[in-house]
Amino acid sequence: MDDLGKPARGTSRLTRVVLVISLALNLAVVGLVAGAAISGRFGDGPPRNYDFGLGPIARALEPDERRAIGAAMRRDDSLRGMNMRARMRDTLAALRAEPFDRVAVQALIEEQNARMGQLQRAAQAALLDQIAEMDPARRAAFADQLEAAQSRDRPPRTR
Repeated sequence: MDDLGKPARGTSRLTRVVLVISLALNLAVVGLVAGAAISGRFGDGPPRNYDFGLGPIARALEPDERRAIGAAMRRDDSLRGMNMRARMRDTLAALRAEPFDRVAVQALIEEQNARMGQLQRAAQAALLDQIAEMDPARRAAFADQLEAAQSRDRPPRTR
């Protein structure tokens, strides 16, 4: 930066684009790390607050029900070949490549999105399996917990 606080002339549009893409990839990495944690790659069980887009549904489950979902996902062979570290290495290499190949980075991001979608679908299937195993009284209590969470999360109406 020069003395007046303006960006130096050397700052290129390409640099700004790379920084924006880097931010997007960092957000994707957060999702990938959460996926790795659920798949059992970080410790014995799922984190207490995971939900994979299931929101209040996942939070209304009992801890043992969440553990059962995490265990089911760790057993899911379709999730085993994701190799997140190799994908991140590919992404980093594409970001550092000169000249910058937007199409290559876009393909990597789309692949990560597809894998996260696969992970979310697996979580939804495991959730539905868990709900199907509930007896009618537990399902009713589960519905009550969801309803209570919804009313707590909803801001009061103002007229």
